[in-house]
Amino acid sequence: MASHRKPPPPGTRVAGIRTPALATAALTSVALLSQTATAAPSTDDKPSIEEVEKKVDDLYRQAESATEKYNSAKEKTSKQRKEVDTLLDDVAQRTQKLNEAREELGSFAAAQYRTGASAPDTATFLLADSPQDYFDQTQLMGRMTSRQKDAVDDYVTEQSATMKKRQEATDSLETLSESQGDLKTAKATVQRKLSAARELLSQLTAEEKARLAAIEKKKQEEAARKAAELAKQQAAEQKAAEESAAAEGSAGSSSSTSEASEASDSSYATKAEKALAFARSQVGKPYVWGATGPDSYDCSGLTQAAWNAAGISLPRTTYDQVNAGTTVTLANARPGDLVFFYDDVTHVGIYIGNGKMIHAPKPGAYVREESIYYDGESAIHSVVRPA
Repeated sequence: MASHRKPPPPGTRVAGIRTPALATAALTSVALLSQTATAAPSTDDKPSIEEVEKKVDDLYRQAESATEKYNSAKEKTSKQRKEVDTLLDDVAQRTQKLNEAREELGSFAAAQYRTGASAPDTATFLLADSPQDYFDQTQLMGRMTSRQKDAVDDYVTEQSATMKKRQEATDSLETLSESQGDLKTAKATVQRKLSAARELLSQLTAEEKARLAAIEKKKQEEAARKAAELAKQQAAEQKAAEESAAAEGSAGSSSSTSEASEASDSSYATKAEKALAFARSQVGKPYVWGATGPDSYDCSGLTQAAWNAAGISLPRTTYDQVNAGTTVTLANARPGDLVFFYDDVTHVGIYIGNGKMIHAPKPGAYVREESIYYDGESAIHSVVRPA
């Protein structure tokens, strides 16, 4: 018999108690509100403009560090390639001489065979570990002419030298292969860092980009203020030095040391002027990592080219340029000096005076004049006078 009970009203049971549909909906709403209150909105996961700026700056710095490693590996690879080519040419020449010496020994063996002298030993001679071993064993040297002995000596000498050069070439090729691997790794690292920076910037809205520009402008204003302070300090010290020199001159004090110092200062100023003239003529050209001109530069490529225009040869990388001269204090920095940045010495600019420099800043930027405090006072590593 069919049941005449009414079906239960829609709803659920909570702890054994039947709840109506309306109550269920209310509980569901409370649960959802509770989850919403405890879960962070997805927009909160987005980094702030300040965080984006720091991340992009860090990526550019890492890219510049990788660029200097790339420059170093590239220079090393080029040098090793030349060494390998020289060694291979040397081996080829020595091999030719060795073949000629072997042919001459073969002609002696053939002559002995035709005359019947030591005929059984001819094959042994040609198959011996070295001609000298054979002659020592058979005491044939005593029966050879002076010319034949010289030919044996030449063969032994050439064989030894050729084997040595072949080993050198093999070792150099292995080192070259390692350097090429380093070069490939550094290049990939640069490209990866730059791609990450571009990706971050591409995700910014127009409003965020405007805020980022405002932050950058504020940094530039602070950098300009610090540059003005340094310029004022340097001017005061220069005036004091001139007054001291004038006082010594009026007292009749002069020495060969001071005269030599003045001559040295004048020589440096002349060279620095040429380096700066070149650097100024490059303003507006793009930064391109690994570039040394004439259409684009990276930071060390620019300083190297500038001082090369003044007749001074600088190494290729910041790591080497920082050791290519005399370190001076920032207060004593003079136009033409090289200003290095960061603890890992991965950036460099050429000082122009008044707290400013010319440098190739970073990817996406151009060679420009800028305060040496462009990335904060703590970023400055050292100042080096290259000549």
